[in-house]
Amino acid sequence: MELSILLEYGWVLLILIALEGILAADNALVIATMVKHLPEHQRKKALFYGLAGAFVFRFASLFLISFLVDIWQVQAIGALYLFGIAVYHLLKKHVLKNYLKKKEKEKEAKGSGFWMTVVKVELADIAFAVDAILAAVALAVMLPTTNLPTIGGLDGGHFAVILAGGLIGLVIMRFAASYFVTLLDRRPGLETAAYLVVAWVGVKLAVYAMAHPDLAIISQDFAKGTTWKIIFWSVLLIIGVSGWFLSKDKTKDISPDVKEGKKVLEETKLVKD
Repeated sequence: MELSILLEYGWVLLILIALEGILAADNALVIATMVKHLPEHQRKKALFYGLAGAFVFRFASLFLISFLVDIWQVQAIGALYLFGIAVYHLLKKHVLKNYLKKKEKEKEAKGSGFWMTVVKVELADIAFAVDAILAAVALAVMLPTTNLPTIGGLDGGHFAVILAGGLIGLVIMRFAASYFVTLLDRRPGLETAAYLVVAWVGVKLAVYAMAHPDLAIISQDFAKGTTWKIIFWSVLLIIGVSGWFLSKDKTKDISPDVKEGKKVLEETKLVKD
């Protein structure tokens, strides 16, 4: 494999690591919040099922999408899903924050039984798995093809990058979630930037779908060409840099909600500090 191709693959993998780190921390915090109402001896079991589900659903999503990735309808639905999930999270964080917090407190007051909580955690795992894999697929398909054997409809090199990104996300959720949770609390703009990246990746997948031979709304030369690559990576870089520099280190203290979520993660010993 040529050096330029290796560098391009390495760059995409670095982007995936950063994106997976933020999304995995967000996922871990959400799951911790979902199980915190349970008695302490049940939290560990519920989080164990949650982490096990994360492994299973990520690998299942990867292999399923690898066989469907060449279908333009799947690409279009994936693009809409990524864009929709990004808009939902941004609305939840910036517009509906107080309303949703009130609703969450009402749900916590009612509480759920152990198995109902496990079901909710697994449903959240499915959504997180689809988010992560679709974003990874959208980034990987613009890479040059390799001479590695294809897996489903994916080039072997593309599959390897997506698999590596998924594994890194799971490792981060297991060993570095606590660090990333603290980082997100101190620089909240990073979470916003991550979901803006998800939305922009959704746009990229939409371009890829519109260039599909069976649809041909735009030319494949544009979708796979240098001009679109420059536009895509430039916007992605602007989002990432803006998310870091426009998000000031707001405080040395962790907010109560994040502190409580971290406590649940660390008490169970399933997610390392």
